[in-house]
Amino acid sequence: MSTNLYLNWAIVAVSLFNALLLTWLGLTVLLNSDRRAWGIWIASAGLLLGALFFVSHSAIAGLGFTLTWRSTIFWWTVGMTPVILLPYAWYVVILWYAGFWAGPPARLRQRQQWWLAAVTLLLMGGLVSFGLGVLLLIIPAPELTSLRLTVRWSLAGIPLLAVGYSLYVLLCIGLSLDALRQPGPSDRVMGTVARQRARPYLMAASVMLMLVSLLVTGAMLWVVQDAHRRTFLEIYFVSRELVARFDLLVSTLIGVVILLVGQAVVSYEVFTGKTLPRRGLARHWVRAIALSAGTAVLISAAYTIQLRPLYGQVLVAMLIAVFYALVSWRSYVERELYMEQLRPFVSSQRLLDQLLTPTAPQEVDIDLPFRALCRGVLDAKMACLTAVGPLAPLVGPPLVYPSTAANLPPFTALAGQFTTPQTLMLPLDPAQYGGAIWAIPLWSERGLIGLFLLGEKNGGGLYSQEEIDIARVSGERLIDTQASAEMARRLMLLQRERLAQSQVIDQQTRRVLHDDILPNLQAAMIALSNPGNENGRIPDALALLSDAHKQISDLLHNMPTTTAPDVARLGLVRALRRAVDNDLAAAFDEVTWEIEPAAAEKAESIPTLTAEVIFYAAREAIRNAARHGRGVEGSRPLHLTIAICWPAGLQMAIVDNGVGIQAAFPTTNNGHGLALHSTMMAVVGGAIVVESIPGERTEVVLTLPDI
Repeated sequence: MSTNLYLNWAIVAVSLFNALLLTWLGLTVLLNSDRRAWGIWIASAGLLLGALFFVSHSAIAGLGFTLTWRSTIFWWTVGMTPVILLPYAWYVVILWYAGFWAGPPARLRQRQQWWLAAVTLLLMGGLVSFGLGVLLLIIPAPELTSLRLTVRWSLAGIPLLAVGYSLYVLLCIGLSLDALRQPGPSDRVMGTVARQRARPYLMAASVMLMLVSLLVTGAMLWVVQDAHRRTFLEIYFVSRELVARFDLLVSTLIGVVILLVGQAVVSYEVFTGKTLPRRGLARHWVRAIALSAGTAVLISAAYTIQLRPLYGQVLVAMLIAVFYALVSWRSYVERELYMEQLRPFVSSQRLLDQLLTPTAPQEVDIDLPFRALCRGVLDAKMACLTAVGPLAPLVGPPLVYPSTAANLPPFTALAGQFTTPQTLMLPLDPAQYGGAIWAIPLWSERGLIGLFLLGEKNGGGLYSQEEIDIARVSGERLIDTQASAEMARRLMLLQRERLAQSQVIDQQTRRVLHDDILPNLQAAMIALSNPGNENGRIPDALALLSDAHKQISDLLHNMPTTTAPDVARLGLVRALRRAVDNDLAAAFDEVTWEIEPAAAEKAESIPTLTAEVIFYAAREAIRNAARHGRGVEGSRPLHLTIAICWPAGLQMAIVDNGVGIQAAFPTTNNGHGLALHSTMMAVVGGAIVVESIPGERTEVVLTLPDI
């Protein structure tokens, strides 16, 4: 130790700081890993070995020559073991992180495999030499004198052990830099991005370690050259201040290395095996630095000024209490911030009031919580939420944040890339998807229901595990809410229309019967009962009865049919064919059926309730084609094709060569019937897709996935 108290205090403080931080990092890597592969164990063991070295360094630096001979041997053994193992552990962990053992042989493995074997041989030789040296120190037998001389073998006056260790350390650090310069591919989500962003920290840490290695090698050479003139003990006493300053410099540089490695670990979790980083770990890292620095400063100061142990322990206990109070305060502040961010999601949207409003039910606005999610929680520059599959017609167009974002391409091809819920996310081309760089799938019991596209964060960082989970859960909830509310709104609106139509039909029936039919019947009865001109009465009476018959027929024809088809007895396909042949075939010039036998057979296994929903939807599409396919041209040929197949579930295509939807409904809102049936199809897990080309054709496709 130095005679300078401040220098002694700084050496012990930095050493304790490094020991505490390495302990925290080693346990954090081990306890927070998803898959504790052998690389995780080596990384954690290496960090804990570093902590063990600085524990021994603190003991030697603090106690100095007050240590007994056996205590000196013990602490030097404890300290030298990590000194030998840590460079190799750093090299192996960097190789593992860079993908040396992952996948097929790559350029990294071809470039480094022989160097790894050479470094391993150097490590084994160093361990054997170190173990032999410790035994020779512990067993001071005279017969071992000749063996002790082998430890002093030198090359050009430099001990072989010093040459071998210097070469070993320089190789480990230099080869680590080469592995970081050209790492292999990663199979983790965001693995490549994480490596690119963590590489500057790890490269800087390796450069600092190389600098430390060069300094230690230079110091070893200086001591060895000076040892020809005087003993090591004399060198130490003469250069005590210089040795202390050199020790502080090396410890400080290693402290910087620890901070760099810790920043890479907590920011991108490069050694924990996590798919994504977690935001909370970075906050804990800052607190660990603060606690380690405060504890190291207090303990070092208490020991340097020879404070009674009780006082030092009290100071450390008070520091821990103050730190715990600050952590608790920050936890409450963060909790309030989380509650403020979640407020748009937990606040009521008054769905029931909107559905029961006397006017038309209002659409549910999920744009506000979506924007709050993108702006306040995810801090994304760009985001898009879109529904796919059966819920897409109910949810409507994609939600885009901000509203000025570029137009996005169709998501059909992108949705096809998500085949399993285990796929966490996929990278995107930002030029193709309006700045989005990640696509997150949204799942439910029915399968894929939506996609959540995210652009870069405003701060330029990676999305954390919590943020991806929040985006997924919130996106699924928003799609479910919008689909459920839209389904309820449509059903409520259609129910009101049905009630209004029933009232209109009832009033119209009463008016026609009272004002038109009954007077004609009464006039016919009077004409037939009048004994006057019989030849003139009979034709008039027949004309009145014929007119009344036509009015009653038209009235019955215009009234809605409430008879349910016998789908349970005949099956979906046969019931639909009977309905078309009996009621609707006359409306078309030609009806073509294209039914795969396997599809007709599998359709029999569809539950009765689901089959009836599909039947009504198909009948509505056929009725629309019969009523509006010819448009204003009553003589236009009209052909209908009904194709049924089973590629991955029921698929029924109803195609007509009519005027198209826009030509049939040029000015009015159309598709109320199909809106009802698309809602019912969504309830049973199916979907309706309508495609119309004005003047050429209309195609309605009903799908039901195979469950």
